[in-house]
Amino acid sequence: MLRTRGNIGMYEAQVTISLKKGISDPEGANTLKALHLLGFTDVKTAHTIRTFDLLIDSKDKHTVETEVEQMCQRLLTNPVIHHYTITVKETH
Repeated sequence: MLRTRGNIGMYEAQVTISLKKGISDPEGANTLKALHLLGFTDVKTAHTIRTFDLLIDSKDKHTVETEVEQMCQRLLTNPVIHHYTITVKETH
C-alpha cells in the first residue's frame, strides 16, 4: 500500500555524483594504490562516486525531480567539477 498523507506521496530520490573527466580524483588514486599494495593487482582503475538517498514527501514525481535538481545545484554538487544523475521513484 502506498504511504500517503492526503494527496501527498512518498518518493525515493537517488543522486549519484561523480567527477567530470579530467578532474583529479586523489581519493580514487589512493584507493587504487592501496588495493595494489594489498595484492589486488588486477584492479585497473578506482573512481570516487558519492550517492545521496533521499526520502521526500511530495504531491508528484515532477515536483520531486525539480526540487532535487535545485538541491544539486545549490548544495550537493559543484557544477564545475561534478557530473550527477537523479533517479526518482514512488515508494510503495
